[in-house]
Amino acid sequence: MDDKRRGMDLYGRLLHGVLFPAWEGLRGRPTGELLAYLHRTQWSPLDELHAIQSGFLRRLIRHAHRSSPFYRQRLDAAGISPESIRAPEDLARLPLLDRLDARASAAERRSTTPPGIAVRKATGGTTGEPMIIEYNAESRHWRDATRWRGYGWGGYKVGMRALHFWGFGAALPKTAFDKVKVELDHRLRRDLYVDCTPRGDDHLAEVVARIRAYRPDVILTYSLAGAALARYVLRTGARDWPTIPVLCGAERLWPHDREALEAAFGPAVFETYGCREFMLMATECDQHDGLHVSMETMIVEVVVRDGGGVRAARPGEIGEVVVTDLHNLAAPFIRYVTGDLATQRAPERCACGRWLPRIGPIEGRVTETLRDGAGNPVSGLVFSILFVPLADHARQFQAVQHLDGSITLKVVPMNGDAMPPIVKTLTDDFAAKYLPGVKITIEAVADIPPTAAGKRRVVIVEKPATA
Repeated sequence: MDDKRRGMDLYGRLLHGVLFPAWEGLRGRPTGELLAYLHRTQWSPLDELHAIQSGFLRRLIRHAHRSSPFYRQRLDAAGISPESIRAPEDLARLPLLDRLDARASAAERRSTTPPGIAVRKATGGTTGEPMIIEYNAESRHWRDATRWRGYGWGGYKVGMRALHFWGFGAALPKTAFDKVKVELDHRLRRDLYVDCTPRGDDHLAEVVARIRAYRPDVILTYSLAGAALARYVLRTGARDWPTIPVLCGAERLWPHDREALEAAFGPAVFETYGCREFMLMATECDQHDGLHVSMETMIVEVVVRDGGGVRAARPGEIGEVVVTDLHNLAAPFIRYVTGDLATQRAPERCACGRWLPRIGPIEGRVTETLRDGAGNPVSGLVFSILFVPLADHARQFQAVQHLDGSITLKVVPMNGDAMPPIVKTLTDDFAAKYLPGVKITIEAVADIPPTAAGKRRVVIVEKPATA
């Protein structure tokens, strides 16, 4: 779809082609050049992409061994010379970096030589374990370019009016001056931010009114927040707009949520995958067949811990997502275990024409893996099956598996406090089929509070208390 059909008016074209590149240039950020490079390489053959990735990897390993006390000790202890890591497949010789180790090693991972740290921030802490993230300017520039390329696959370009239905959390401006500066920046960039944390009908009605008034060319949203908005639109018959592309992130995009979003906003719904440690990591193209990984900026592995060892997941197999940031030289992340689960994809060309590798679907977090009555693992994604028939009776739900294996299903009824009997019938049938041997208790609640980052966790698995 061309710029005119996307609503790219005169100011939008000016922002896209002149103002934004000039502003980035004044700040010394090569975003435009890197984005142009990524637009070219996304169509490169696989061997060329592999060569690009391998070159950046060799540089990273040499630098980490020379300048990071943590990685020098790790490589030396394993008897691995930096020169022996030549290509992504060689990373299998290195140990994984789990979250606890990453937190504990923050100071030792930091480089003792340039480049220095340009960005320092904290993760959202949705797992209960927030962590400080640090990276250099080069990494930031590549992240920005990667984000705009991925957003472009969903139809979002600089200059478009974008409604961000997002959680604000701790990112709110701290002073009045900062608030004015941020609001001005948002206006100039055509970004309208709306808090997705409240999800009652009054707030959703306000969001619909903002959509009608602002006429966004694209909506970026937390997946579950967007789905709640979409169901409100469908329930109230509020849609009076043409197709608006919707880019979902921060949470899993459940199949039934995608259906609701497509019905409310049109068929242009795209899933994105990222985290605070690396920002945007993978994005759907218009084929909606897995998520393309930015091969030029990171190495994404899907691994299985099998019998005390670690191996690459086979095509179609679910494994843990492990990431190496090729451009973070200030505080390297090499084989970092994100805590997420994804399905491995075969290394084949996408129907869109890109060779960039794909992963997905994203199956959720390791911490969301349930257990049936016999102790067998069951993905929390299975609750997407239950929500399809529950959607007519419940606004929200959350499954909490306790230490004794039982599950409390918290449900926000559609109509006040009335819990129709069919909810119990549907839940019992679901439990018998997918979670045999597990007792599920239904609890009607007025609301399911979000995390500090504005996300609502669909599945929570309680952990034993640690000393």
